[in-house]
Amino acid sequence: MIQHKGPISGIAAWQDKYVATAGYDNQVICWDQSTGRAVSRSLHDHLANQVQFSPDGRHLVTSSSDYTARLWSVPDLRLVAVLAEQEDDVEMSVFHPSRELIATASRDHRVRAYDFTGRLLATFTGHTADVISVEWARDRDELISSSDDGTIKRWSLESGGLIDDLDMDGVETDTVAISSGGTIFAGNDEGQIIVVEPSGRTLVSAHEAGIKRLVLDDSRDLLVSLSYDRTMRLWNVASGTPELHDTTALPHDVWPRSCAFAGGSRLVYATFGATYRTYDYEARTWDSSEVPPTLGVNAVLPEPSGSALTVGDAGLVHRDRKQVAATGSLCNFLTPLGPLVLTGGQLGKVFDALTGRELHQHRSPLNCAAAFERDGDQYAVVGAYTGEGLLMRLDREGGPGGSAKATHVRDLDLHGNAVKGIAVSGDLLFSVAADASATWYRISDLTKVATVEDAHDRIANGCAGLDDGWFASVSRDLKLRLWDPQRRAEVLDTPHTHSVKCVAASEDGRLVATGSYNGQVAVYDRSERAWSTVERPTTAGISSLAYDPERKVFAASSYDGEVYRIGG
Repeated sequence: MIQHKGPISGIAAWQDKYVATAGYDNQVICWDQSTGRAVSRSLHDHLANQVQFSPDGRHLVTSSSDYTARLWSVPDLRLVAVLAEQEDDVEMSVFHPSRELIATASRDHRVRAYDFTGRLLATFTGHTADVISVEWARDRDELISSSDDGTIKRWSLESGGLIDDLDMDGVETDTVAISSGGTIFAGNDEGQIIVVEPSGRTLVSAHEAGIKRLVLDDSRDLLVSLSYDRTMRLWNVASGTPELHDTTALPHDVWPRSCAFAGGSRLVYATFGATYRTYDYEARTWDSSEVPPTLGVNAVLPEPSGSALTVGDAGLVHRDRKQVAATGSLCNFLTPLGPLVLTGGQLGKVFDALTGRELHQHRSPLNCAAAFERDGDQYAVVGAYTGEGLLMRLDREGGPGGSAKATHVRDLDLHGNAVKGIAVSGDLLFSVAADASATWYRISDLTKVATVEDAHDRIANGCAGLDDGWFASVSRDLKLRLWDPQRRAEVLDTPHTHSVKCVAASEDGRLVATGSYNGQVAVYDRSERAWSTVERPTTAGISSLAYDPERKVFAASSYDGEVYRIGG
């Protein structure tokens, strides 16, 4: 059966005939919209991020972390052209509304334009951070792009240059849409929709967390906004200013990264499962069909017994492939806290992974956690997409001898963006964020020591505690940073060619393992000052790393559902 084996990150629809999906399993699948059955599939060499149909429905363009966009025929998904000049992940590709042209947005900070043969026509340089979104202006050969640099830029294909540069007050803007009349709608990390017209700007407070995707149906004057506050909102934009038409909570398996207008009054959504999900905005009902789970693993925790716990996209906790609990939510981490093992993810809930019991509800998704002891009590800090660190204390219900629970004490101000990693070493708590910053807290009094805003050259993805106040961190810039207690970093080149996702260290801090999105694991020996091991056990991404002191190896979990053991 054709279906996804990893989360669906991008989705598109053409009229009432086809739906196309792009997944973290590298697959691109074309579905028959009337039956929900797969028609055909093709593959990228790496994660497939987004997908879009041409206006006439004869072609599909896909965007991938293999640094390419690819043009396919529909419905057979026969490869027509490869758009290959990007030097980093392609986040989005879009068709010109009336010409055989395609524009791409890449994390190499550039926007490019191609024809249908794959010939590069123009490269637009000017963004200073990753370009996340791009759209064609409806009535001319112009492009609008948004970037993590907090700007929206307008480019001319004719001149090959910049027309307009709109400062979004430094707030990251992940998504833009443009109407046939030229109105720009932008969604930012503060949950606002910014309406940009020649007469000025209007700010609409739309969500309680960052907006990850705006989707416009210009013919119906409808705009969808998706947010990590786990809601979808449908806006009527006939007047130019969004007016709320409908709002709904997203099912736990929907990923608020992508949706599309399909036939009738249906919207189709990307999910963390094997197939997509449908919502009817007139009936205001979700399709009740079950979305089959995928087996991708997002975190691994070796146990002293020699077993290993895993959790992933389906929120199912396994011990050596035997299910022990179900959380009902995609989960990103496994962190021991006394007799508990904390986990959490997209629903913003902290769970005990050993029982599936909910311990705390936060307002945004959760990424990572680290545990420590302070004044005789055991604590953990859980990192959130909205920048906070949730301080959780291990308590006993009903006093000593009661069942264990984790009580939320307060939030620590870690970052202004998504927390991507937290680690402990000595009396220091260390965290890194999607805005490339790093923060140190003193554990003994829970006070912030410092934040270094430009600690990394690109998005930071993870960190690990070493010894005596030392830490390691990794980033999309392909570097390993070793931080001393005075917050000075030694920056090391890694063997990785694709974004480094995770990092872990041996108990003594001598060995530091790094894992990348293309399935490679490398181990750095601090004593020898050399990379002692470089392996690629899978072509799927390495999602997490953990040191197994019993076997003296690193456990590497992967989006393919496997756990690989890598020698030190």
